[in-house]
Amino acid sequence: MKYKKITAGRFISRPNRFIAQVEIDGEIHTVHVKNTGRCRELLVPDARVYLEISDNPARKTKYDLIAVEKETDSGILLVNMDSQIPNAAAEEWLRSGGIFPENAVIVREKTFGKSRFDFYIENGNRKIFLEVKGVTLEYDGIAMFPDAPTERGVKHINELISCVENGYEAYILFVIQMKGMKCFMPHDEMQPEFGEALRNASEKGVKIIARDCIVTPDSMTVDGEVKVNLR
Repeated sequence: MKYKKITAGRFISRPNRFIAQVEIDGEIHTVHVKNTGRCRELLVPDARVYLEISDNPARKTKYDLIAVEKETDSGILLVNMDSQIPNAAAEEWLRSGGIFPENAVIVREKTFGKSRFDFYIENGNRKIFLEVKGVTLEYDGIAMFPDAPTERGVKHINELISCVENGYEAYILFVIQMKGMKCFMPHDEMQPEFGEALRNASEKGVKIIARDCIVTPDSMTVDGEVKVNLR
């Protein structure tokens, strides 16, 4: 996925989860943050951030904060933190034959039970529900989800188990919005219920997969497989 117009800035502060103060070319701007998660390990003072420039003159904010450079022991890690891009990047990857043949029928947002899943796929006799989760949290080269408790995430996992019990295939795709991770793990310290639900889903036949991404200041592309460690 490609962004249109990108500029760089210096992160200053985040007054609330929707906006941030960023210095761009020597001026302080209020910008929209395209991720309502905590992202405390990413948005630290003086971090170099990347922003998409809006062409909409009616907007209150001209910029969307989409990526950040994170300092790690092994160097600078570029992390895309736009919560809207994982689904778009996943669709691009799926339609290119990422999991299923390129001629598979792929539909966005289809309801089963009490949940609306990101994708529904048909390929011959196969009928599949797939849910996407974007991952921006990293500790020592390990990608983790969630970065904050998510009741909705647990609900989706349990509904995917129900899909399998009703004869469908079910997948959870963790799109890791960075490169170079050793593995993916559920963040049990943040929300034990999510990890328990994920392990239960795997035992019940839901396929758990993780892919990293090639991230640049103006793009994100789903790339290589990352080992899933459910412990």
